[in-house]
Amino acid sequence: MNTLLALATTMVAAQSTPRIEDYVQRNLKDATLVARVLKGDQRELKKINGDFGQAYRFDTTTVQIKEPFKLRLEATVEDSNVIYIINGPRRLLKIPKSGISQSKDLSTHPGQRQTLMDFGLLTSSLFEELFKSTFVRTDRATGDLVFDLTYPANLNDTSRQRVWVDKEKKLVDKREWYGQDGRQLATFYYEDPKNSGGVWICSQMTVKNVEGKVAGVTRYESIKVNTGLSDSLFGVK
Repeated sequence: MNTLLALATTMVAAQSTPRIEDYVQRNLKDATLVARVLKGDQRELKKINGDFGQAYRFDTTTVQIKEPFKLRLEATVEDSNVIYIINGPRRLLKIPKSGISQSKDLSTHPGQRQTLMDFGLLTSSLFEELFKSTFVRTDRATGDLVFDLTYPANLNDTSRQRVWVDKEKKLVDKREWYGQDGRQLATFYYEDPKNSGGVWICSQMTVKNVEGKVAGVTRYESIKVNTGLSDSLFGVK
């Protein structure tokens, strides 16, 4: 009898534990936006990561994303066009005017991959192919669901993310980033959400370093969703 009661209690608890997979935006196929840097404090950005401030040197960047795991960033610095593409585990950096084309396989470096979650977006592919999620708690102040996201053990990357998920909009409100040594590196705040074609997307992102200093602020403008972006935009060869 006690065994049956314990089993029933365990089953009820498992059913009541939130799953992050239930809070993804299944209608999102692709999106295009312009990322405009409102603030980029290089001194404070360097406290996050030595290379973290590079993206803040571009005043505006055209961002194109497509499920699953496709990302294209294009910006102009001085008179040179810079193209950065992620397609699955492969990354490509191109500066055509300088003849630069550098490709890298990130299969064993998942922490170097950028995903839609960097923009506060949650999609099913993130948890089917890349992250394992663990429910932590419900935030009392906001009602957000808090999850820890880690990589499978075989990828040998112990960095992790802790995310606060808006249950209604199915967006990340806040994300903490921890390095492989367990040290917190930064906190990201996804703000001012807008609904575009039935998909919620934040229109501003603020990042603070571990000292709590605002290091960067980016505004997302001209947001368009599900326009049918071609796969050819995300070629990495």
